[in-house]
Amino acid sequence: MANSARNQPGVERTPVTEIEEDFNPLEGVQLAYEKNKKILNTVTSVVLGAVVLYFAYTKLYKGPAEEKAATALSYPQQYFEADSLNAALNGDGKNPGFIKVGKKYSGTAAGNLAHYYEGICYMKMGDYKNAIKALGEFNGKGSVLGLQAFGALGEAYMENGETAKAIDYFKKATEDKEDALTTPMFLYQLALAYEASGNVNEAKAAFKRIRDEYPKSMQARDMDKELARLGELN
Repeated sequence: MANSARNQPGVERTPVTEIEEDFNPLEGVQLAYEKNKKILNTVTSVVLGAVVLYFAYTKLYKGPAEEKAATALSYPQQYFEADSLNAALNGDGKNPGFIKVGKKYSGTAAGNLAHYYEGICYMKMGDYKNAIKALGEFNGKGSVLGLQAFGALGEAYMENGETAKAIDYFKKATEDKEDALTTPMFLYQLALAYEASGNVNEAKAAFKRIRDEYPKSMQARDMDKELARLGELN
């Protein structure tokens, strides 16, 4: 994903929870958002590895078309794991990349999964418009990876300056109340999106959900500070 001056080595950053007289609320939202993108990257990678195994063993080997699609997908997957994003997307001249696999094997599980990979590649490259397009073509209905895709779409829309759409997708990403790993993370992103849109009450509600429903999550540790920053001392 695209880096900014805020996350360059050697550049001091003001903690988002520190309240100063000259504090700019919107800048605080942006700092918190930039910080949590790193968490999103980590969780996305972890979940991706687990879910890919699920797709591979339960979805991909049902027939010749699926087998061919799975084989084709394996090559760009290797480039993705090596962080060679251009080769992962476009192929290496001999083997196709995610873009071509998604088109050529449309209707197969591997072709569908290629759209997710494609979207994450674009996210890592900072190409949010193409990330939105690719992730929108992925169908992860009923799966953990589907929620991850919603969260990634939320982030892409935030980066693209479309806060209202980001809120919609962050809300979709938090639908699984039993997921104590990713749901509080996306609730945090949702709260920041609400705050950026000027809807402070909804931001407070999202922060409170993290504090009350996911007290053991990493995000819950700072909820009292975040709420205090918004004028909620309870």
